[in-house]
Amino acid sequence: MSERSLDVLKETLEAEERIRPHIRQTPLEPSPFLSELTGGDVYLKLENTQITGSFKLRGAVNKLLSLSDEERAREIVTASTGNHAAATAWSLARFGIAGTIYVPNTASPAKIDNLRRLGANLKFEGDDCVDTEIHARRTAEESGRVFVSAYSDPKIIGGQGTIGVELERELDGIDVVVAPIGGGGLIGGIAGYLKAKRPGLTIIGCQPVNSANMYESVKAGEIVDRGSLPTLSDGTAGGIEPGAITFELCRDLVDDYALISEDEIAEAIRTLIDAHSLLVEGAAALSVAALQRDAQHFEGQRVVVILSGARISLDTLRSVLV
Repeated sequence: MSERSLDVLKETLEAEERIRPHIRQTPLEPSPFLSELTGGDVYLKLENTQITGSFKLRGAVNKLLSLSDEERAREIVTASTGNHAAATAWSLARFGIAGTIYVPNTASPAKIDNLRRLGANLKFEGDDCVDTEIHARRTAEESGRVFVSAYSDPKIIGGQGTIGVELERELDGIDVVVAPIGGGGLIGGIAGYLKAKRPGLTIIGCQPVNSANMYESVKAGEIVDRGSLPTLSDGTAGGIEPGAITFELCRDLVDDYALISEDEIAEAIRTLIDAHSLLVEGAAALSVAALQRDAQHFEGQRVVVILSGARISLDTLRSVLV
């Protein structure tokens, strides 16, 4: 076992004990369509059915339950408009912790409305997600409050790693896990836990061609920002914060990368609707797109595909279905 896997293993086992009463063990569903297409034995891990609609709840719950009484009393700060914000808002309400979620002025009204329904205390800052996060971090540091990162935190990574715990319980003989990568918390947690148990397991990370910053960083040997173009996979889009601990996890534990085009993401969303009656966001479709494009690569293997989240706007869905 690598040292990094052992670190994630420890964090994940602690998270499993801590968060289990508060999260949903999501279904693991066989995919006859993808199994026939690939000649493998393919299963879908339905994190799109998690409470709040994505895997992000696992990390948010674990982080908040890890805080000391003193840290809780000082409140928390985070920055996000997407699944991390929704997961944090739900968790704050559940555990009676006060906090502020910073969002950019350009955030969509639909996302803002959803966060307000979850009881979020919102503050608007900047027109770019990176600028908003920088401001939120600075505010937390200056006020002595805890900043809750969306991915670069051992407690967040350990929380996401509980997906690996469930996979270990649900299915023997997994050969390959295919998962989306944004900041790297999801794949880092799953890979760290499962590779500590089964080092020969293959981990494939998926990013959109239009925003492949983790892939480019690993290729460069350091965190770089190559910029992003608009993508259906908005849940994985954007840069990686300097010093993110997930960079080394992805560098050391992800065996291969699949870069997915916008047409391939759209096709994968349609496939999941047609073959499984499942509605997912663009980030969740990345892994399915990887199997559809490179089907022969998975022949004879037992494959788990992580469907990371469900949140897709009506406008985006309309554009995909046209």
